[in-house]
Amino acid sequence: MGKTFTVLPKAAAPLTLGRARTTAGFILAVLLPALATFVLSLAPDLNLATHVLVHLTGVMAVAFVGGLWPAVVAALLDSLLLNYFETDPVGTFSVKDPQNIFALLVFLGSAIAVSLLVGLSARRAREAARARSEAATLADLAREALIEDDTVPAFLNKVRKTFQVQSAGLYTLPADTLPADTLPAATRGDWVLQAYSGQAPPASPGTGDPAAGAPAAGAVELADPATALVVAGRDLTAGDRRLLTAYGSHLLLLRQRQSLQLKLRETAKLAEGNSIRTSILRAVSHDLRTPLAGIKLAVTALRRQNVRLPEEVRAEMLETIESYSDRLESLVGNLLDMSRISSGSAAPLTAPVTWRDAIEEALRGIPAGAIRVDLAPNMPVIDADLGMLERVIANIAENALKYAPGADVVIVGPSSGSAMATLNGRPCGELRIVDHGQGVPAANVITMFEPFQRLDDAPDGLGIGLGLAVAKGFTEAMGGELSAEPTPGGGLTMVIRLPLSPGPENAHLISADDGHSTEDGGR
Repeated sequence: MGKTFTVLPKAAAPLTLGRARTTAGFILAVLLPALATFVLSLAPDLNLATHVLVHLTGVMAVAFVGGLWPAVVAALLDSLLLNYFETDPVGTFSVKDPQNIFALLVFLGSAIAVSLLVGLSARRAREAARARSEAATLADLAREALIEDDTVPAFLNKVRKTFQVQSAGLYTLPADTLPADTLPAATRGDWVLQAYSGQAPPASPGTGDPAAGAPAAGAVELADPATALVVAGRDLTAGDRRLLTAYGSHLLLLRQRQSLQLKLRETAKLAEGNSIRTSILRAVSHDLRTPLAGIKLAVTALRRQNVRLPEEVRAEMLETIESYSDRLESLVGNLLDMSRISSGSAAPLTAPVTWRDAIEEALRGIPAGAIRVDLAPNMPVIDADLGMLERVIANIAENALKYAPGADVVIVGPSSGSAMATLNGRPCGELRIVDHGQGVPAANVITMFEPFQRLDDAPDGLGIGLGLAVAKGFTEAMGGELSAEPTPGGGLTMVIRLPLSPGPENAHLISADDGHSTEDGGR
């Protein structure tokens, strides 16, 4: 949402007409009476009343342009000209007829009254404009208190622009320095600057002199005894200070909201941690205990009946121990990997890696022939952490074999000459692991990447639902992307995308100018 700044009028002085209009008014106060007298002299048959009305119109024009004092000058000058040129005896400043004296006095009074009204209306117009500006600013504050999510620096920048000051800052007092009998907050010297906007922070509320290079404090608004909003750079009017009070209250609400949001995130993180711990306990109680029980049973049988067991039975028990040990290793490994991902400590050590090297290591623990590999001979080199990539491919491959038993599972990789995908505007390499099992409903595609998620009809013993979550976490940690899409004809295809290595192996694929593919136009 776009932000609007309501800029207050600069009004350190009283609300009067500008200097340019006042100067223009004084010039007209001299020119218009002389011009009116000259024009009226061309029609000698006009009576005094007509002359008075014409001169009064000129005074009104001067009043509208320049305000009170130019209009008073024009009225006095018009009175003198009317007296000299139009009242008997003409050519002197004396007046014989008392009615003419009265007419001149009425003219002068009317001109001054009109000038006062014009000046008053100008001040009222300026006050109304300022009131509208203040109301708009308060409305913006009220709206933002409900819907905006400003940071403190952004809010201070808005304060600085609204009040047209050099700097605006937020000072706070340490919580441990607020005893009941403390000094008045504005005189304290231990204020701490939290944030500011401008070239330099304003002076601390508790000091009369600014810090080195800091603007002097123009105004201090105590949002509460321990929070001060300070602006510096110009003196504020009474209206500005009223608005500054509103901004101080808004700043306090903003800090309280940010504090609540921080607590909410901490609470959500604790709740997520509790959920993961609960899931781990549930997994330990069943999925980990089952292979442990099988291993213990097989070992006990071998130890107690070593002489009487046939060779094929002993071999079967040893195979059972090995199988259960592999399952335990995989479960514990996924738990540890998920812990690293959740804590944000999964930092990859990326280097140029080939898909083929990672696949060979990832499939080392999978029975030969269970998965077909169909890689192009000239697949591009990618940037990846080899250990993480091996775990990603292994987890996806094991997941495909678990949920698509007996189905065809194949790992497919396009050649470097094929149309290339992009990731955040950068060319990337792509690997697809395709199975032809039962697939996953579209509604469950997103949730299947979450920890401890398994298909509803998955039999016991297929793990604790961490394989895909770990694979996605490691892929994203390496700057890549893991997604799922349906396999034509049924099944699920997992797509791994990782950025291409900028090394010489991919020089013909990556443009030095923009990092896009030069063969397909950076699709």
